[in-house]
Amino acid sequence: MMLIDLFVIGAGITLGPLHNTAFILILTAHRGVRRGLAFVLAWLACLVLVVAVVLLCTGGTPLKPQTAPSIGAEAVKLAIGVALIGFGEHKRRTAADRPRKPATWLARLHDVSAWTAAGFGVLLQPWGLVAAGAATVVTAKVSSVGEYLALVGFCLLATASILAMELYTAFAPEAAGRKLDRLRTWLNDHTDQGVVAISILVGLWLVSKSIYELVT
Repeated sequence: MMLIDLFVIGAGITLGPLHNTAFILILTAHRGVRRGLAFVLAWLACLVLVVAVVLLCTGGTPLKPQTAPSIGAEAVKLAIGVALIGFGEHKRRTAADRPRKPATWLARLHDVSAWTAAGFGVLLQPWGLVAAGAATVVTAKVSSVGEYLALVGFCLLATASILAMELYTAFAPEAAGRKLDRLRTWLNDHTDQGVVAISILVGLWLVSKSIYELVT
């Protein structure tokens, strides 16, 4: 079940429209490939660090069922799921009331340095979903090669969208530039819908899974 949970959370992370829009702006600027690489490495390093810290704390041994620590971990996932659903519903209502305006700070990403791009790779992490991933690893047994590969796969899946754009731009800059501009326009027009869908779907998964684990 850890694999399914990490897939859902990792997909929710990688599809987030805000960080993808910001990354496109960084990537399509002057020397964007280098700055984009700094963003990708910082983003991936955060995920790896979170997973590594959890494994160091647990030793890869799952918490015993129906104990205070395991119940606490499931309660954390439940709380994150409820918060995601609430945020998604709030976003849906506010988006229906007024048209969305692109954030003014996004335009400044064309002029950032590589270090600043790396900082955005940390700041733009959807930390609620990352915390849900950490809570999932806490309750999982990680002892075989396959289970460690699942954790590597989670980190790569959560990085997949920006990594794919980085590689595409590095090897086919002209074609990538045109397509990424179109993608950025589409994301600007559908950011609210994307945030609502991801928040509610991942939130419902976390809530249902946590309730099941708590009552069984």
